[in-house]
Amino acid sequence: MFVSPESPLLFFDSGVGGLSVLEPTRALLPNAPIVYVADNAGYPYGRRSEAEIASRVPALLGRLVERFRPRLAVIACNTASTIALDHVRSALDLPVVGTVPAIKPAAEMSKTRIIGVLGTEATVRQPYVDNLAAEFASDCTIIRHGSPELVDLAEAKLAGDAVSVDAVRAAVEPMFGAEQGDRLDVGVLACTHFPLLRDELTEAFPGVTWIDGGPGIARRIAWLTREQPSPAAPSDGVMVFTAEPRAPLLSTLARYGIGEVRSL
Repeated sequence: MFVSPESPLLFFDSGVGGLSVLEPTRALLPNAPIVYVADNAGYPYGRRSEAEIASRVPALLGRLVERFRPRLAVIACNTASTIALDHVRSALDLPVVGTVPAIKPAAEMSKTRIIGVLGTEATVRQPYVDNLAAEFASDCTIIRHGSPELVDLAEAKLAGDAVSVDAVRAAVEPMFGAEQGDRLDVGVLACTHFPLLRDELTEAFPGVTWIDGGPGIARRIAWLTREQPSPAAPSDGVMVFTAEPRAPLLSTLARYGIGEVRSL
C-alpha cells in the first residue's frame, strides 16, 4: 500500500497521558509527521463504563482517520486499549497499536515476586490484566490499584500546576497497604498518564522500580513503519482537542514537538 511521506502517525488518548508514548516515538522517528488527539471532552475514561468507551472510541477514531489519513493509529491509553482495541481494529483499515500494561517485563525484573499494577479503575479490573498476569507472571503476586487522583495530578502537572510528592504518595499509598504490599519492588505504570509523574513516584517510593510500556510501543511503531517514507526533516506536530483545553497546557506542548493546536 502506498504511503505518502506526509501521512502522519495518529496518537489518541483521553488527555495528555499519551505524550509519554509520543516522546519515545519521536526519539526513534524524529521526522515522522504527528497528529496527537486528546479527547478531553470524554475525559476521564477511567471513570466511564466499558460500554461507553467501547462505543465512543471506535466512532471517534473513525472520524479522525477520515480527516487526517494516518499511516498508523496508536491508542496511547491503557483504558481505551484494554476495552476498545479489538473494536477499533475491526472498524479501521490501517494498523492500530494498542497500549498494554508492562506486566511481562515487570515479572522478569521483580526479585520479591510482588508486583504492583497502577492504573485507572477501569483498566485494573479488566480480564486483559488477568490474562497477562497468568501468562507472564504466574509465580508473582499482583497487587492492583486504580487511582483516578493520579490521572488528574498528571494532567495538572502538564498544565503547569504545582504537584506535590505528598499528593502523589497519598494517591498510591493504598497499593502498598494491601497484603504483602510492603514487599512490592516493581510497579507497572498501567496508565500512560503516570510516567509523567515518574520523578514524584520515585521520590515517594524510593525502593520501587517503575516501568511503563512507552519505549516498547515506540519500537513497535518504528518496526511497523520501517519501510515507509517520511519527510526529509522534522516538522511541528499537531494537537487536536475535542473540547477547549486549559490555556496553560498549550505552553508546555512545544517540548513534545507540538507546534499547532486545533479543535475537532
